[in-house]
Amino acid sequence: MAKSGRGGARLRIHVVNNANSAPVYHVTEEKFRAAAKRHPGVAKGIVLTFGTEPEERDANLAEAEILLAGGFNMTGLAARAPRLKWVQSTSAGVEKVVPHIPPGVVLTNASGVHGPKGGEYAMTALLMLNHRVPHFVTNKPLARWDQAFATPIAGKTVLMVGVGAIGSAAAKLAKRFGMRVLGLGRTARPDRLYERVYAPKDLHKLLPKVDFVLVTAPLTPATRGMIGKTELDLLPRHAGIVNLGRGPVIDNDALAEKLTKGELSGAVLDVYPEEPLPASSPLWRAPNLVMSPHCAVDDASAYAARALDLFLDNLGRYRAGRKLLNVVDPALGY
Repeated sequence: MAKSGRGGARLRIHVVNNANSAPVYHVTEEKFRAAAKRHPGVAKGIVLTFGTEPEERDANLAEAEILLAGGFNMTGLAARAPRLKWVQSTSAGVEKVVPHIPPGVVLTNASGVHGPKGGEYAMTALLMLNHRVPHFVTNKPLARWDQAFATPIAGKTVLMVGVGAIGSAAAKLAKRFGMRVLGLGRTARPDRLYERVYAPKDLHKLLPKVDFVLVTAPLTPATRGMIGKTELDLLPRHAGIVNLGRGPVIDNDALAEKLTKGELSGAVLDVYPEEPLPASSPLWRAPNLVMSPHCAVDDASAYAARALDLFLDNLGRYRAGRKLLNVVDPALGY
């Protein structure tokens, strides 16, 4: 990474917040100043500008060398930001961003910012499934008294599909609860957090042996539809599934059908193939399903702060000509 600046010019950073997203994700000038105090000297001498959609009306993008973006229409970015060298996404998932990054521009994501909150919610979801909470939630509006007894979660097996920040945070907690923790990553490898990390080719042999599946994988060509009808049919009837990654990793219609037929114990979903989820989706009517609207892994008080800490760490690296953290490989999609 070359040192920033053109002939001594001040480094121009443009921040874009998605006007349609919740304020918890927004990077404001106040939040930026607070984060800069935690990283003394890193932001010295910069020109910082802010914008929201539609970005076409914001001339600052055309002058920016660095773009800190929370998601916006990046179509034609090469022409709209001719001086751009680096894009830092405030989201971990960048499948919608990758196709629009101009050649030669580095893209980094916010992988890691969800870890603490995501790990807690993932463990909450596993405990809900183990103790039949989706069953009770389904029966309450029906005024149905149907006792469903359960056993402790210790000794049961969870397969983590995705071994990044959220999966690893969840793995630590699952081990504390005495669970057997398996991982599924891009490649097989040893990892102290897991009994073993397997490759995708091992998925079919693993599914019949697990009690829970926790999906935190990013959406890539390799993961889209990874958990389809065939894979769901391999799960034991008592098994439960959680998706905190990206909606299209799972065939949601097939999942709704399995739940409706009582062929899975339950599910917890935070992400969907279309968001907001349309009223026509069969998921709304599927039993034994707990749903949250894509907010479960995001820290209400610290999401933007954690994203800014990552950005400012990278900014220091950028200015020093060092390798950036969380560089996205366009071929892999993360």
